[in-house]
Amino acid sequence: MTSLNSPTVARVPIPANGVDYRGKIVLAPMVRSGELPSRLLALKYGADLVWGPETIDKSMIGASRRVNPRNGTIEFTRLPSNGGRSGPAVQESIIYRLDPEREKGKLIFQMGTASPELAVQAAKMVAGDVAGIDVNSGCPKPFSTSGGMGAALLRTPDKLVAILEALVKEVGTPFQIGISVKIRLLETPEMTEALVSRLVATGITGLTIHCRTTPMRPRERAIREQLRMIASVCRQAGVACVMNGDVASRDQGLQLMGEYGVDGAMIATAAESNSSCFRSDAQGGLLPWRDVVREYIDLCIQSENRLSNTKYLLNMLIPGKSKDFLQVKSSKCYTDICTVLGLDHLIPAATRVDEILNLAGKSVLHNETRPQAVQNAMQGNNESARVAGGEAQRVKPTSPPPTSGGPIRTKSIPTPSKPVESLPVETVSNAELTA
Repeated sequence: MTSLNSPTVARVPIPANGVDYRGKIVLAPMVRSGELPSRLLALKYGADLVWGPETIDKSMIGASRRVNPRNGTIEFTRLPSNGGRSGPAVQESIIYRLDPEREKGKLIFQMGTASPELAVQAAKMVAGDVAGIDVNSGCPKPFSTSGGMGAALLRTPDKLVAILEALVKEVGTPFQIGISVKIRLLETPEMTEALVSRLVATGITGLTIHCRTTPMRPRERAIREQLRMIASVCRQAGVACVMNGDVASRDQGLQLMGEYGVDGAMIATAAESNSSCFRSDAQGGLLPWRDVVREYIDLCIQSENRLSNTKYLLNMLIPGKSKDFLQVKSSKCYTDICTVLGLDHLIPAATRVDEILNLAGKSVLHNETRPQAVQNAMQGNNESARVAGGEAQRVKPTSPPPTSGGPIRTKSIPTPSKPVESLPVETVSNAELTA
């Protein structure tokens, strides 16, 4: 077999704004678990690339792009439908949020789609801000497959091929980013090989194979017997092959890459329970959960992450037997969470974010149980509350209002015409819409 390092190995060209998946240990796309703070945490601990959660094409089409003036994140927003209720929507929902500095060249946008036309429209919205567009063809959950997306595309290969070809031609080439696809195993190796052979001929730069069939669930052991065959098909076409399924750490991922001849490895559930799994043993391996939680909360506050989403991952990061588990689970604001976990240094910033997210006054802790720092911050008489809460926390100037016609790639952002405090603020993200 030809060596992976041999100069004779075919390789599709990597676009100027894209990324090569070879030699990478990456964070898998996970609904709810893959929001911005989780991705930043994975990158902090050594993930080479991060996939965002699957985002449905229709939810992105028509969204507005804006820069959050308090932290510099890019937010794609739209007014909710109100569930069919009459009357104007009160607030815009955040469909997708990214960090243009800390995720630069490392973020892959994963899309749920069943239409070449809609896929192209949605991809153009975000193509200027990411390193690649990935098509989800492996999710087995009904919310995805019922619309012909996800694993349902494995049954309509002509449509899947058409989607990838359209994205390569109309998004990948003009924006100079890579297009990739994530699939599952089919019933037989022959069927899998036939599908992979068609997909790698579409012009994509990467293919991720989840080593399970569509009916299989995460508790069932991954099937790796087909990996060498899949890697060989990808290699002949010059397409990078990334494996997914039961990869628990960086060191294990590297070992499996060597054993099966794949180019990269993707970590999913292990990162939900402890994102420091991206650290090698030589770097110290897994950190204590409290260290990971402290970093995660800090990133959630910086990102103004939706509280319900923050608590979702905390339920996995904090051991169920810990005395803090139930208290954090019942917390109604960031100030409560920081108080319960003893993160006094984050309380001023937490109090400020509670105000931004309309969580102020929802604390379930009694005044006598709050540290003095909490009481000072909540009374608004502590200068550090204003500083740590937003005025000195990665403050960046804002961009002009978004325009129609696709994404805006700005290298410099003009200074805002009025103080940051007087600018409008957002309140919620929308993990459900990015499911």
